[in-house]
Amino acid sequence: MPFAPIRDGEWVLSTLREATHSTRWGYLAAAWALVFAALHFYWALGGEAGLASSAGSELAATRPLWFVLAGLWGVGSLLVAGACLAIMMTRRHALRSLRWLVVVAGWAVSLLLLLRGVGLEVLLLGGFYDGNTALTPSQVHVSLVLWNPWFILGGLAFAMASLAGTSRSS
Repeated sequence: MPFAPIRDGEWVLSTLREATHSTRWGYLAAAWALVFAALHFYWALGGEAGLASSAGSELAATRPLWFVLAGLWGVGSLLVAGACLAIMMTRRHALRSLRWLVVVAGWAVSLLLLLRGVGLEVLLLGGFYDGNTALTPSQVHVSLVLWNPWFILGGLAFAMASLAGTSRSS
């Protein structure tokens, strides 16, 4: 019963248990990673929309080889690997002997994404970029309303997928 009365927290606990056992989080994390990978591959193939606000106008304009290879193709490839990791966390019996490694990697990805998203948000909102001529007010705004929340969303998706993977492996 979806609207059954709460009896000793029973409904709350069953809802939390259901949420932390759900494979939806892994699929959401995989979708997040694949969307971001597609954007990096688009940029690597010469696409321009959004690149200047993400990497800076100088890198977007000059596109040095190291940036295209490591920053676009490399990051896009890592995101595809992250999507595979997220899918592995949805599998109950996948790589049973290495289950702990998959879950630990999921938590590491989550932490990295959350540190990037929240950390940069705090730095920008705190005005710690003042005097940095490499950042235009437009880039700061786009980072605050698009890129940082995007990283936070990915970090939360990977955290929930890792939590679900942890609860399934126990």
